[in-house]
Order: sequence, then C-alpha cells, then structure tokens
Amino acid sequence: MSSPILNQVTSVKVKLGLLVAVSVTVASILAATGAVGSVPFWLTVPVTVALALGVTQLLAVGMTSPLREMTAAARGMARGDYSARVTATSSDEVGELARAFNRMAEDLAAVDRQRRELVANVSHELRTPLAALCAVLENLVDGVAEPDPVALRTALDQAERLAALASDLLDLARVDAGKAKLSTTEVEVRSLLEQAVAEAKVSGREVRYEVEVTPTWLTVPADLSRLHQLVANLLDNASRHSPAGGVVRLMALATADGWRLEVTDEGPGIPVADRDRVFERFGTLAETEGGGGTGLGLAIARWVTDLHGGTIHFVEPEPDAPGARVRVDLPRQPRQLPTATHLPAKLPEQAKEPAMSQPVTPAPPTLPAPARPSGPESPMDALFGKFWPDARVPGNVRAVLYSLAAGLLAGIILPFRDMGIGYAIVILAAGGVILTFSANRRSRFTQACAALCVLLATTTVVRDAEWIAVLSILASGVLCVVGLVNGRTVPAFILSGISLPLAGLRGLPWLGRSLQAVTSVRKSAAAVRTVIWSVLGVLVFGLLFASADALFKKWAGAIVPDLNLDSFVLRAFLTVFIGGIVLAATYLGLNPPNVETGNDPVRPVARRYEWLAPVLLVDAVFLVFLIAQATASFGGHEYVERITGLTYAEYVHQGFGQLTVATALTLLVVWAAARKAPRTTPADVAWLRGSLGVLCVLTLVVVASALYRMHLYQEAYGFTQLRLLVDVFEGWLGLLVVGVIVTGITLKATWLPRAALLSGAALLLGLGAINPDAWIAQHNVDRYTTTGKVDWIFLQGLSDDAVPVLAKLPEQAANCALKGHDPSDDDWLEFNFGRHRAKPLLNSHPDRTTAVCPTTTPG
Repeated sequence: MSSPILNQVTSVKVKLGLLVAVSVTVASILAATGAVGSVPFWLTVPVTVALALGVTQLLAVGMTSPLREMTAAARGMARGDYSARVTATSSDEVGELARAFNRMAEDLAAVDRQRRELVANVSHELRTPLAALCAVLENLVDGVAEPDPVALRTALDQAERLAALASDLLDLARVDAGKAKLSTTEVEVRSLLEQAVAEAKVSGREVRYEVEVTPTWLTVPADLSRLHQLVANLLDNASRHSPAGGVVRLMALATADGWRLEVTDEGPGIPVADRDRVFERFGTLAETEGGGGTGLGLAIARWVTDLHGGTIHFVEPEPDAPGARVRVDLPRQPRQLPTATHLPAKLPEQAKEPAMSQPVTPAPPTLPAPARPSGPESPMDALFGKFWPDARVPGNVRAVLYSLAAGLLAGIILPFRDMGIGYAIVILAAGGVILTFSANRRSRFTQACAALCVLLATTTVVRDAEWIAVLSILASGVLCVVGLVNGRTVPAFILSGISLPLAGLRGLPWLGRSLQAVTSVRKSAAAVRTVIWSVLGVLVFGLLFASADALFKKWAGAIVPDLNLDSFVLRAFLTVFIGGIVLAATYLGLNPPNVETGNDPVRPVARRYEWLAPVLLVDAVFLVFLIAQATASFGGHEYVERITGLTYAEYVHQGFGQLTVATALTLLVVWAAARKAPRTTPADVAWLRGSLGVLCVLTLVVVASALYRMHLYQEAYGFTQLRLLVDVFEGWLGLLVVGVIVTGITLKATWLPRAALLSGAALLLGLGAINPDAWIAQHNVDRYTTTGKVDWIFLQGLSDDAVPVLAKLPEQAANCALKGHDPSDDDWLEFNFGRHRAKPLLNSHPDRTTAVCPTTTPG
C-alpha cells in the first residue's frame, strides 16, 4: 500500500520532486540542529542520513510496488494464471497503469474462461448427437433394427442437429474474423414474424404463437436474412422453455429512435444473475433451470443485434405473468458497430430491472484455479539476492521498542559522563536486547561470544585507561556481530562485519512490517493512555517528593539528566544513533545472512612440485634468517655494531614490524598451500605435513625472536601502551601458528577460525585484567630505579590505573609523576574502580600540581 500522503499527487515527477525536497529539508534541519547542539560530526552524519532515508522510505512506500506486482502478475499470466490483481491506490501514472492492467487481466481471464468452456461445451454438444447417430447406425449394421423410416428419421435428426451446430459455429467464426456484412433492404416486420412463426411450428412443439405489430404496416430497413435468424433463434428459445399448451407472444412496435421487438414465453423465467450469461457462447442454463439448447442461439441473436447497432437483453415480464421476456431495440437506420461477442456484455444500469423471483442460482461450472504466482520481488530482494533473503521475518514490535529503549537509555546515561558503570549498563542492555531476539542464541559459539562480550564490557568499570576500554568495546561489538551470524570461516567473519551497516537497509521491509503489526486502534489507544498516565504519575509525585526531601532530590538529580537545548539535541542524536545500531543488530540476529560461501571443492594442483617448491623456498629463507639471528646473538653487541653500523637497540627495533608482517604472511602461505596441495596418497600427506610443519616451527622461532627484540627495545627505550599491545598481538599470532600445527596433525581445520577469534578476545580481556597502565608504569619505575632514565611526561599521561604504582615513588618523583592527575568527582553512573582507587592517593599528594620533576634522561 502506498503512502496516503502522496496518493493524491497525480504525477510521478511531482512525487519524486517532493521526496527530494522533503529529504533535503529534513537533512538540512537535522544538520543545523546538530551544529546548534554541538553534536560531534561523526554522530551528526549517520543520524542525519538515517533519518532522511527513513522519511523518504515512509513517504515513498508503495510508489513502485504496483510495477513489481505487475511483473509478478505478467509472469503468472504467462503460466496461465489470470487471477492476480495489482494494488492501485495512487492517482499518478503508475496508479492509472495499474488500473488498466487490472482491467486487462479481467478481460483476459474472461477470454480464457470462455475458451475453456468453449472446448468443453463444443465437445459435449458434438458428442451427444454423434453418440446417438453411431448407436442407430450400429443397430442397422448389426441387424438389431430394420432400416425403417423411423430409424432413418432418427439418424437424420441427429445429422441435422450436427449440421445446425456447425452452421452456428461458422457464423460465430465469421463474427470473430470481422467478415460479417449487412445487406440492407426494406423488411415488412409482420411478414417476417409470421414466416418465422410458420417455420417454428414445424418443430412440433405444443405451443401457440401470437403476433402483434404496431402499426401493422411497420416496415424497417434491415438485413433480412440476419433479422430472420435473430427472430428464429428467439422463437426457438421461447418455445423450448414454454410448457405444453403455453403461449409465445411476438410484439413489434415503432419507437422514437427506431423499433422494438419483444418475445415472451410462459416458462420458468431466467434469474437476474443469469440474464447476461445466457448471451455468452454455450451460456446455457442447467436442465433444471430450463436449459438444454446448444448454447449458441442467443449468442448469435446478440451478434445480429450488435450488427444492426441495437441492444438485446432480458427484462421483467408483465406483472403477475410468468416466463421470460427478451427485448430487442433496433435503430431506425442500421449502423454496424464493432462487436465483441467473445466477452460477456454488460447491461447499462438503467436497463437492469428488479428480479421477478429469487431462485437459488447454482454457481457456473469452474475449472481448477491455477497456482497463484509468488509475490513480487522487492528492490531489497533484488539487491541482496541469495546472500540475504528476507525470509518474510514477521514484524516484531517488541524488538523495535526494546531497541529504542536501549537508545534512550544511552541518550540519558552516556553524555557528559566518563566511562564507568553507566557505559557497562548501556552495553549490557543493548546486548541483552540483541541476544533476546537472536535466532542463533542457543548456539554454543553465540553463547561463548555473549559471555566474552559481558566480560569485556566490565572493562569500562574496572579500568580507567580509555585505550583498553575502547578496544574492549570494539572487540565486544565484533564478537556480537560474528556471534549473531554464527559463521565458521574468516570470510564469514568479514561478511558478518559488513552485514551490520547493511542491516539498516536490508531490515527496512521488516521494520515496515513491525510498524504495521500495530493494527488494533483500540490497543494502540490503550497503550498511549497507559504511557501518558504513567509519565504524569511519575512527574507529579516525583516533583512533590523532590521538593519535600533533599536526599530524594539528590537521587532524582543523579538519574534524571539536566535538559537544556545543547544537551537535549546531543541526547536525541545519541538516542537515534545507538537505537539504530541496536535495531540493525537485532534484525541481523533475527535474519542472519548466508555468509558461508559454500563448500565448493578446491581443485588441487596437478603436480606436487607446483606447491611444494615455493613452500620449501620459503622454509629456506626462514632458515637463513634464523642463522643470521643466531650469529647476531652469539656475536654480541660489538659484532652487530661493527657489521651493520647500528647499536644493538636500533638493530632489534629496526626489524620488529617486518617480523610481525612475516608471521602474518606465513599463516597466509600455509592456508594457500593447504588448499592447493593434493592429498590422494600417503606421500602427499607426508610432504604436506612435513613442509608446512617445518615452516610453522620456524615461524614460532621468528615469533620468539620478535618478542625478544621488542623486550630489548623496551628495556632500552621504555615501555608504552602501543609496544605492549604489539607484544600481545605477536603472541596471538604465535598462538595461531600453534593452532595451525595442530590442524596439520589432525587435518581438520574447521575449528581454527572460531578458536582464533575467541582466543584474541580472551587475550584482550587478559590484557585488561593485568591492568596494563599499572604494568607499564611499574616497568618504567623499575627501569628508572635501575638506570635513572624515565619519561616523566609519558608517566603523567597514564590513566588513574597507574596512580597506585606511581604513588610509591619518592615524594618528589611521585608528585612529578602524578602531576596532571586530579581526583575524580563521579556520580554513581560514572563509578570506575581505577579512579576510585586513585582518589585517596591523589588527595594524599596535594603538592603534585606545583611539583618540579627531577632532572633525568628520557628513555
């Protein structure tokens, strides 16, 4: 259904112009509002784009759906299904096209139905006389009956019936071919009617005929043979349905525009619902309704009438008179009109008269309905294809409301607060909403990811170092997305990360179904009333108690944020941003994409040396490198300085980054070789395990060398967060190499990607657990104690997590290291264990703000 706002617009161009104008206006207002509210750029842009797209989607809903429905219906018509109709509610060109398409579909359905009925009825009508004729002839051939006049008369009657049916079909074929022409002459109406009555009496039916012409000398221009055919068919129909002894009346009279012919019988009559159907080809009524003809007589009568430019229809009989009355109105001068006898004619409204009786009309015979075509393919389905089918996930109002509640919670808690309990509450609330609606929430991998997310979220409570807290939040987001999709391979993990922003687009149809799920106006009104009364109750009594008790006022102030223009705008943007992310992740969990690309067999190389030679050469390079490392180690610092011209510290630092890259590339080499190496013979497996095993062992030695180099560099130049993080990363790569060695032994690697992901998150969690800033501070203090070298500016930049270590320095050094640290004044939502522990220590060093640092040599 299209948007009622734009339904009345009669031009697609105007609609598109309005959409562009509204989208630009909304985006401009939001951008200006964000600028006034001092909202960060990184927050303004996605919220503005998302809301502008949302407004556009709301206004544009249904604009192109008729086109997609027409495509689906046309495909169904190609399969023979004409039942599909297009929803047409708009007034523009698309709506007009949809309505025209529906009319065409109705006409085609009628043509198809009559074609089917034509085949069935022609077969039936031909079978009856043929069967009777064959029976008579068989009796004559077999000698069962004598070839007397009675038997021959019976055979002749059946042959004449076949000839009449063939003649009627030929007439209708001429109509369809458009080859029927009028040959107009002056016709005396009374003479015509009397001749037709005389011929009708030959049929032997026990009825009487009455002819009345006004005026008696009435003469009209018409095609005599066609007009005679019309009257003869009407008389045959009337006499067939009249009871024995009944009267068939023919009345002709002049009218202002021409002349009128009425034929009345005393039969059972025709129900109003069937008065149009009887003029269709083979549109006979059942025998119980008075039918029984070929079903072509009245169709030919309508054709003759149309040929003269007139009309024919059944009207109500005279009051208190039984039977049926057919009325033919012909013009004064015949004007041939295009005929469409293949379609059921519609009577003008003024020509329809009330039914004389209301008999039960049996339904016309129907054929089994063909299967309906599948629904039209939406643009989203065409865009995402098999990668992310919509799967018609039912709308879920609770999911939308819970996601918006999580966004509102973030908008209330996060602004103007440091990381602490509030951040953990928002993360856990958002994760709880996402996991509640996840289709894979019972998967052990998903549960493991959820558990790690919870533990990583607690980092914001126990650690003041923002870098480790931010990394933990990002890692929990990655775990959340991967756990929702439940992938098993590295490409699946990458596609999972890409799917989260795409979920905002892919989930739009689901969001529409969710909003449409609120269909009950009564329930919606009740929900609105409940919310209004609840808010009023909380506000009234909350204000009363806050004015009556200072402690309650303090508690309320800690929960309810101060609202001014700037803070309100920022909170609104943050609500939409976080709520949108949670809603996108919720849909990702409800309908995860097909991130597994399939288990297509990899074609191994034909010859072993194609993969083995490169691997052995890499092994040789690694071996030469390790020999060089051993030479440098045994030669000592003087040997390295004499050969390279570098100090040993410069020497070990120079190659650390390259060694880290080499370790990562080794994993890529192992992956490629394992995919391409054949495993058809035990020798193939042995070479695979041996060559890659040697490479992995050499890689572990490289990892150890890299870690040792970083250790020496830290001892020479000091410890920092980045160097510690690089150490952890290199150690994680070494752990992956060990995992690769295990997979080489078992030749099963499906568990490795998930293990790598979870182990990386676990190492990051462990890094947070050891209090990295305190660890760094302790090692720098130890280095200062040993060498007297320290970077006071770096120590002053550490978080409050390092305060307990720095406070142990001598008074002057401690005051210098703590310079720039201030005791926290957090509310309960900002509570952080690191800041809480540092607060009394900072208060015990009041001279830190004016401290003069000792003269030392920076590391």
